[in-house]
Amino acid sequence: MHKHTKRVIVLSIAFAFICIGVIGLVLPFIQGLLSIGIGIILLSLYSPTLRKWTEYHTQRFPKLHEIVKKIESFIEKIIGKP
Repeated sequence: MHKHTKRVIVLSIAFAFICIGVIGLVLPFIQGLLSIGIGIILLSLYSPTLRKWTEYHTQRFPKLHEIVKKIESFIEKIIGKP
């Protein structure tokens, strides 16, 4: 798969997760914060600014930081390096 095509697909999925998360903040049967978190992690793969933001905010909580790193490595195994 071409690098540009993969980037567009991942960013589209990330924005879809964020939109679902925002809707999920209002509806009781959708996990809003979880969806927003997944969307942010996907966006941070291609945005250096967002990656720095997630690094800064998750380092205060070591367990959360480890979880985010594991999720990022899992996603990179599936889609490859950005």
